[in-house]
Amino acid sequence: MAEALGQIVINGRFLQRPVTGVERFAAETLTALDHLLGAGALPRLSLVLAVPAGTEPTVRFQNIPVQQVGRHQGHLWEQLDLPLYCGKRRLINLCNTAPIFKRNQIVVIHDAAVFSVPQAFSASFRLAYKIIHGGLSLVGARILTVSEFSRQDLAQHLPLKAERIAVLPESAEHVLRHLPDRALLERAGLAKRPYVLAVSSMAAHKNFSLVLEALTQLDNPPFDVAIAGGGNAKVFGHGGELASDRVKWLGYVSDAELRALYEGAMCFVFPSIYEGFGIPPLEAMQCGCPVLAARAASIPEVCGDAAIYFDPQDAAALAQLLLKVANDVSLRNTLKQKGLARAQQFTWKRVAQELANQGLLKGVPA
Repeated sequence: MAEALGQIVINGRFLQRPVTGVERFAAETLTALDHLLGAGALPRLSLVLAVPAGTEPTVRFQNIPVQQVGRHQGHLWEQLDLPLYCGKRRLINLCNTAPIFKRNQIVVIHDAAVFSVPQAFSASFRLAYKIIHGGLSLVGARILTVSEFSRQDLAQHLPLKAERIAVLPESAEHVLRHLPDRALLERAGLAKRPYVLAVSSMAAHKNFSLVLEALTQLDNPPFDVAIAGGGNAKVFGHGGELASDRVKWLGYVSDAELRALYEGAMCFVFPSIYEGFGIPPLEAMQCGCPVLAARAASIPEVCGDAAIYFDPQDAAALAQLLLKVANDVSLRNTLKQKGLARAQQFTWKRVAQELANQGLLKGVPA
């Protein structure tokens, strides 16, 4: 069968992994692209999603066919099978990694965390990412990232200038797609007392220990703390393994449960010291949850004036801020309204359209 004119291949390896920030970005961006294709907004574009053999995507698309290719899995599939299948067609990679020796491709590198916070990752993961990112820079791949902070940080560590990196912000309205499942609040004992919510992976640079330390400085806090998310020791090493009976560790939660957690929380706290973008604060804002966030990395760029900021190294200051928010209904309402307004400035449709403008449509025949 002849290849479609201007057809572009999408790297679908991410569909084999649990959904964290980068996988969310990929799935939501492709969903928005799928809708644009269905609406006829991108008439010159033809996409195919390539996945390793045996992959059954949980995300369904109406206008982007899925093709199982190759014999390998993981990095070997990405470095060997994917470029062989792709041939001369353009390839788009949305989750940090890509075939090193493929020239006609677009790669979204979300951050420079393996360089800037190497202690947050295992040695094997750091090595693999440094080799891949360095190689992609040298072969001339089109590099995109998700914030101005990441653009500058990547330029500090990779052999390319910031002007060669385009910014493609993320979004969070996906959190409203599911009806809230409040049963988790009952099971976890969160329905009777106010609670502070934190959401992310357990990587060390997510800095959840700051929340625990802040709690130890409060004699009788009028709230509980719930932390949703999971960790992978192969990726993050062991820096994120924390234990405390002062918080409720919820592990991975469904999207419906996550929405219920946001909507029921007294506030959302985001203590991370390093983020390429940071979707969880925007998700909280979409759900009307007041946001307290670390003044670090890309976080102020994303949250604007819709959050109250704290020093991610100062547990005492965070403790006092949590008490202030707990005791001030007016402040919480103000943060809620500012957050709802801020969240409306980001949409996955805009992300998809900007991705098309930045590279998908360049060179595609009219």
